[in-house]
Amino acid sequence: MKAEFGEIKNGYGEIRLFPESIDDLWHLQHLVSPGDLVFATTFRSVDAATDKIRPEKVEKRPVRLGIRVEKVEFSLHGIRLRITGLIEHGVDAGAYHTINVETGHEISVIRNWRQLDLERVERAVKASVYGVIHILTIEEGEAELFRLRQFGPESVITITAGSGKGGETDTRAGFFDQLASHITEISGPLVIAGPGFVKDDFVKYAKNRNCAPVQRAVVVETRRIGRGAVQDVIGVGTLEKLIDDLQLSREVRLMDEVLLRISKEGAVAYGIREVASAIEYGAAEQVLMVDTLLRDRVVMQLVEKAEKMQAKVVVLSSSFEPGERLSALGGIAALLRYKLAK
Repeated sequence: MKAEFGEIKNGYGEIRLFPESIDDLWHLQHLVSPGDLVFATTFRSVDAATDKIRPEKVEKRPVRLGIRVEKVEFSLHGIRLRITGLIEHGVDAGAYHTINVETGHEISVIRNWRQLDLERVERAVKASVYGVIHILTIEEGEAELFRLRQFGPESVITITAGSGKGGETDTRAGFFDQLASHITEISGPLVIAGPGFVKDDFVKYAKNRNCAPVQRAVVVETRRIGRGAVQDVIGVGTLEKLIDDLQLSREVRLMDEVLLRISKEGAVAYGIREVASAIEYGAAEQVLMVDTLLRDRVVMQLVEKAEKMQAKVVVLSSSFEPGERLSALGGIAALLRYKLAK
């Protein structure tokens, strides 16, 4: 989750929220309540202009609306959060509208924020699957490293050939060494972009010197470098695929741990009955649930209780193999702090 705080006085104010995963939609379900005012860019039916008395078709156009929330629920037709209420700001004021919130869909929530709400926002931000994404744009003799922020790309450093140690004797090698030294400490996702073969030569050079961030980097062909290259990277959908891969990697890792503990009869519980018992004893450290259970009232009450007992809740996508494996175990499992007697 990304969050940007507006002015908040005496607990009342605005927070812009940008969900990045199914987990974040789970958090949003608890952060948006009836009575809140929610702004979002959404689609609203608009009559197409014609010369006839009755229009032949109705178009849906993107509009910015503010609705007074009456109902918050997960959609029955896909993993999205449906926020329904009366339009107070924007076209068709006084009419009902539903905002479908999916990952990558920003909303702005104005309400009285309790301390526990702010703590949930903080947890969601810290658990972000994005981490900090860096994009290195490079061509012959010039490179610029960007860090992606909520407000856009932030330039970290610009490097030109010959500006570092060894540059006078081996300009290209010195240039590559400087780049490698500046990205060595990057722990999150890295994209290397630029025109031509220079980026590929740098990747090969850095891999030969065991530069860890480059080993896992995504390489993208762009027409230019600098901020233009960042826009190219975003435009071809590289970031969406990167985040999906990160989310899937996390789901695979968690399910592998669940299955390993099951095989060793370790500290794990699966199925509603076992997980409920583990939560009751305060033994659940992480609760995994498949997204198809987000609409199950019993399961939702169970995971809400788990959260109150300081357990982390992770929602797995039913579209990927880890979620399918979890479904075979009853759709819910828990990694425990200690093994429970059976």
